[in-house]
Amino acid sequence: MGYINTIRDLEAATYGLPAFGGNSVLKQAGAVQGLHTAHDIADAGASGLTGIGTTTGFYNQLYGQKVWSMLNREVNALAMLAKRPYTSSGWRILKSRPFGGSDSKLAVDITGDTTGSGVVGIGGSAPHADQIGGVPENAGLSTAADGLGSMAPTYAQLFMSPKTIAHQFDISELAMEMAQIDDGLGDIRAIIREDMGKAHAEAQNKMLLMPLGAYGETSALANIERNYTSLMKVVSSRAELLAGDSTVLWTDAASATNNLGKIFGDERHSAASFLDAEVDFNSSYAASSVRPLTLTLLNNMIRNLRIAGGSPKVILTGYDTIQAIADLLQSQERFMDRKEIIPTHNGVRGIKGAEVGFRVATYYDIPLIPVKDMASTLNASDSGISDLLFLDTDHLWLSVLKPTQYFEDGVSNGNPFGVGRLGNQALYRTIGEVGCSFFKGQGKITNVA
Repeated sequence: MGYINTIRDLEAATYGLPAFGGNSVLKQAGAVQGLHTAHDIADAGASGLTGIGTTTGFYNQLYGQKVWSMLNREVNALAMLAKRPYTSSGWRILKSRPFGGSDSKLAVDITGDTTGSGVVGIGGSAPHADQIGGVPENAGLSTAADGLGSMAPTYAQLFMSPKTIAHQFDISELAMEMAQIDDGLGDIRAIIREDMGKAHAEAQNKMLLMPLGAYGETSALANIERNYTSLMKVVSSRAELLAGDSTVLWTDAASATNNLGKIFGDERHSAASFLDAEVDFNSSYAASSVRPLTLTLLNNMIRNLRIAGGSPKVILTGYDTIQAIADLLQSQERFMDRKEIIPTHNGVRGIKGAEVGFRVATYYDIPLIPVKDMASTLNASDSGISDLLFLDTDHLWLSVLKPTQYFEDGVSNGNPFGVGRLGNQALYRTIGEVGCSFFKGQGKITNVA
């Protein structure tokens, strides 16, 4: 299953699962019918079988002591994201240097005004090459001619609101009792509690990998912002938003006031800014712009992120893309290395050999983490391979206000009046949100096949 724990205090925050339609695990083909379904009804069960009490049904067939899952519920994206306690609702981020602009490289100019405080002047976004700190002996303070003048960096304030993620389920008193008799399941509460816990985590993982296009369907997905902010949205740029507009990838046009353009109390639609991550989607999202994945694409992304000051700690992608990378390397008689990854949290390092350690493939010593829910972003009739997220997790994290907690009350707890029925009600709940303090250090490759 590949579950990954970080530290014991946050195990609950990384395990859980979304609600099912009902919750009684019953004899007839595993029908899920709310609190309970009688054994002797003649109606078709969830499997379509009729005459449940006859030989054509599954009534009274022992399933054994364990319910085996046929679902893939890996939670790698959720597990690999750094967890931090939610200590404030916002943070400040450097938006621009005191001089030289906000690009990856310090910008200078060799022409234009040499004395003013404009674009090429002291403190400007592209100062003259001889006005970046070299001054004459006994220079006069605040003297433009001597290259001295007031300047200051520019900061922006970002904020995030905690998101509540919850999944509720219930079990009838009769279902709990019958599970210990002819079903052979034993403690049905423990079985469903475990499966619901996994689903709670899987839902959070899906939120973190929600395709960017989901934010461009306000009429259909008006409540998308109740989820965690997706990594696909965090690692995006103004250029990508504009390329997906006009129904190319989504229905809504990106703006400074809608879900596509807004992020952390600011917006990235009006102009290129510090909120833009490094995104390689080719020249457009037209069907003709889909290109094959190459090592050059990977190498260029890693180089650009490092030039910007980032340090990719992990590459999240799908199994298909990892296979494509392996094929590229093997065809050139090169091989992916493998290394042991031991996640850390606030300086606390997992113990080598314990359950927190696992082995993965690497590319340029960066772990490649396979994630089943990774999106494939492209506009083409042919399906492409999964996108790649290059994450600097020193500056990208999940702020946890309330780690996952499990609540249950009802008949088994001696309080049927609390839930208003003859049974038990239970709930998994986690409160947190994704945060990022260095967007230019995060990267994404999309539009590949």
